[in-house]
Amino acid sequence: MADQPEGIKPLDAEITGVKGDCSAGHKVGEKFQIGCWDTGGLCGFFYHDLFPTLSVMQFGGNYPWGSADEVTWECPDRDNAVTIRLRRT
Repeated sequence: MADQPEGIKPLDAEITGVKGDCSAGHKVGEKFQIGCWDTGGLCGFFYHDLFPTLSVMQFGGNYPWGSADEVTWECPDRDNAVTIRLRRT
């Protein structure tokens, strides 16, 4: 695993919803840290979709349509969608 550079903080992640049955085993209430250098155990398909958002948040950026310190995202599996909340610490 790659080392996270000094001064770059990981994001706090929480699974807030699971519609159906997640094939990666994610469950509501699961908490972990995640970032550009560490998947936190997140499913690879979801991590792939989430990566641009991770990089924006880890490097101090924000989106004009929401909070600068929190974002909610849904995985690409429409039949078994997992929802995650990311927060800057």
